[in-house]
Formats: sequence, C-alpha cells, structure tokens
Amino acid sequence: MKNERAIVMKSRIIACVLSMLLILCILAACGGNSQVKEIQKRGVLRVGVKVDVPRFGYLNPATGEMEGIEVDLARAIAKDIIGDENAVKFTNITAQTRGAMLDNGEIDIVIATFTITDERKEVFNFSRPYYTDELGYLVLASSSVNRAEDLDGKCVGVLQASTSKPAYEAECERMGINVSLREYTSYPEVKAALINGDVDAFVTDKSILFGYLDEDCLILDEGFNPQHYGVACKLENDKLAARIDALLERLEKNGGLADILEKWGL
Repeated sequence: MKNERAIVMKSRIIACVLSMLLILCILAACGGNSQVKEIQKRGVLRVGVKVDVPRFGYLNPATGEMEGIEVDLARAIAKDIIGDENAVKFTNITAQTRGAMLDNGEIDIVIATFTITDERKEVFNFSRPYYTDELGYLVLASSSVNRAEDLDGKCVGVLQASTSKPAYEAECERMGINVSLREYTSYPEVKAALINGDVDAFVTDKSILFGYLDEDCLILDEGFNPQHYGVACKLENDKLAARIDALLERLEKNGGLADILEKWGL
C-alpha cells in the first residue's frame, strides 16, 4: 500500500512539473508573439544608435538631425511595423551600454555598427547582415607608418568593448609584431588621440574610419578580419527578429538596401 501511495504521489509531482513547464513554454510563446504588437500599440520604435559614426549613425551638428544608413534602416523598420517611418525614438548607445539597454527594455533594437559574432549570437538575436566591412588603419599622413608592420613597437588606439581589440591582437600575433593598445570610450576620442600624437594609429572598421578621414590622415590599403553588421534585439524576441530579417531580405531583393548604401557612399 505504501509503495502504491508513493507511486501515485510521484506521478502527481511529475504531472505538476510537466504542467508548469508547459505553462512556461506557452507564456514564452505568447511573449514572443506580443513583441511586435507592443511596438505597434506604443506607436514608437525605440532604436539604439551611435551618434558619432558619419554615414552610419551620426547626429549632424549643422542640422541637429540623425542621419546615416542605420538611421534610414530604423525608419524602414518603423514603416514596416508601425506604418510610419517617422515613428522612431533614437537613443544614443555605446558599446558599453547597448546590452544593458536592450535587457532592461529601454530600447527595442540596436542598429549601431554592431558586429555579428558567434559569441554575441548566444546573447543577442541578430538579423542577417546589412553591411560587411573589414578592420583597417587610420594614420597621420605625415607619419612613417606606411604599412601595418610599421606599427611594431608603437601605440594603437581602439574603441573600448569593441571587437577591434581582440581581432587586432590576433592580427599582431599573426604578423609577429608587438604593439601597445590604448582603449577609448568613443571614436572622436581615438581620432583626437591620433591627432595629438598619443597613438600612432586608429584601428576599427574601415567604413567608420572613412568618416574620420581628413587632409591630415590617410587609411592604409591593408585590412583584416571581415565585420558583418546586423540589427540586434533581445535573444528571446524571435518574432521581432524574424520581422526585421524578412524586411532586410525584401530590401536586398528589391534594391532598397543598395539604394540606401549608395545614398551614403557605401
């Protein structure tokens, strides 16, 4: 009799656990389905962008307006989800703040030269790439640095918390050179450090470097480590990610993405 009661109790416990798991799965699915609807109900798409990357995400001081390929993509996503390309709230994010702002719900998506990596795909839900680049070198035109190997024994500036640092460390090891790295919190800071002579080169994505190119600087022909940019949202936001990915696929096929790239000289 005791064995029968134990078996019945055990069966009830297992059934209860399975029921709880089923409820959690249903709730998760419902949450996934509601992400797009929540944005539609709110009437605003909240987008994390950079404000210091010309041609990508840039707050134009002359107009006070956001501009760039990633701004245009954000407007296209708002148009697709809400029906109004102007229903966007842009929030300035950095490599240090983007993850936390997604996690705490301050923003819906990030479009900010966010490189897709296998490690990041375990934390964020990425779209297909909308742009592919590679890392490069911005140096002073008056310097003696004419090729990547000339940076041996010199100091190089990179953006804090970006993929540039580990990628460049691996590249230095491949080339057999020793370089000291100095990290900065923004691209303008790295550029200022280069102009002031605090670093001998500015290493990041070539498309970003072109935004900081002027008569005092040049970009070396060499490049390394391809960078694929994607739109990111929270890992569990499958429906929103699928909606964005489908839009990017359409833009690729109908030439809309190519038009945006051409508009910004990319």
